[in-house]
Amino acid sequence: MATTGFWPVKGSLKNVIDYAENPDKTTDAKYLDDDLARALAYVGNDAKTDRKMYVSTINCPKHDPYGAMMATKRQFGKLGGNVAYHGYQSFKPGEVTPEEAHAIGMETAKRMWGEDYQIVVTTHLNTDSLHNHFVINSVSFRNGRKFQNHVSDHYRLREISDAICRERGKSVLKGAVFFGGEKKGYWVRQNSGMTHRDMLRRDMNEALSATASYASFCRYLEALGYVFTRDRNSQHPSVIAPGWQRAVRLDRLGEKYTIDAIYDRLIDNQRLPELYVTHYPVRGRTPLMELEWEMKRLNRMDGIRLLFELFVAMLRLCTGDTLRENKSLPLSPMVREEVRKLEQYDKDLQLLCRYHIDTAEELSAFREKTIGKIHALTQERNGIYNKIRRAEEPVKSELKEQAKIISQRIAPLRKELRCADRIWERSLPDVQNLLEQERRLEKEAVRNKERSRVR
Repeated sequence: MATTGFWPVKGSLKNVIDYAENPDKTTDAKYLDDDLARALAYVGNDAKTDRKMYVSTINCPKHDPYGAMMATKRQFGKLGGNVAYHGYQSFKPGEVTPEEAHAIGMETAKRMWGEDYQIVVTTHLNTDSLHNHFVINSVSFRNGRKFQNHVSDHYRLREISDAICRERGKSVLKGAVFFGGEKKGYWVRQNSGMTHRDMLRRDMNEALSATASYASFCRYLEALGYVFTRDRNSQHPSVIAPGWQRAVRLDRLGEKYTIDAIYDRLIDNQRLPELYVTHYPVRGRTPLMELEWEMKRLNRMDGIRLLFELFVAMLRLCTGDTLRENKSLPLSPMVREEVRKLEQYDKDLQLLCRYHIDTAEELSAFREKTIGKIHALTQERNGIYNKIRRAEEPVKSELKEQAKIISQRIAPLRKELRCADRIWERSLPDVQNLLEQERRLEKEAVRNKERSRVR
């Protein structure tokens, strides 16, 4: 039985190849005899040794797949956009040996992409479930055509994988998530996101690990920012979070989240004395209000930069990457979900700090100034290109070098412009809305705490 999937890589091609080829993941002593394990440990620092025994390539040399893939991109002039696709093929624990898993992975990759694309196939042994990774060059070495990544391709990958598993006498998983019709959620996950249902499952698991009664479980979810839209004592309770358009029924999340399953897990928890007193994760704790108070104490002025500083600090609470002693998490599930875009928000903040941008007017002025710089440099480079057409060596080479220098000056400006555009169009409105949402929840938590004291 194998599950499959793949998604586009927009960043570094080298990084994703390095991850797939990681020797710590592609070898494991329990699958090797002792002599070989010792030999591999001895030469473990050599990236080109047998330690990578479950790393193979298709249509490119094993010793340098990155160089071969980049050569294809340069040949056809297609260096931008999606640099590669990263796929996986995961097997049921105990059903395949590493050799079988790797052979199935190689055959799957050949049938799926082997006619037109360069591929790295690795088998990772670092988990109980053996799994293959595929790194596929986005540009065809045959005709330079870029892989289009249609929905039908994901069906096709699954069909090929199932066919090969059947040929080799392995089981086939029925009714996989992607084939169940949840296409929107599937694409969110492939872009490193979480659906509302994913978030709710995660938070329900947290609540069920910390409570021993149904009432405490419900209060725990409420402390995480959820509101019951259908009576929580009904057979089919539903919840909604700020920013959601519709509520989600708990029992629609899977068999582990029906009322009966929830009660079974809570009853098991009653054997643990430490859970008789529930310590709610966020009720009465207000990380945003505390951060805002600190900023006010430091006489920090309100502005775009401050908004992003606050938001990035909130997201870092979710990662544990913070110097603050207060480990409370944001109340809003939507804020916690944004941690997947922490790197993007951090880059936005760096731009705002670098150019001391605090207002919408300053951001607009920066955009216009950057556009002007790019235009001036582009015009200068176009003039050099015109001279190159009429020039001869060695003047032509000198002019090309001048054009190259200008291109190097334009590239970071375009990067900063894209960042500024993102802040203007998406990041700023999102940050404002999410912080306001979090602020409302924290104020409500404070009011609830005060009411409980009065009682």
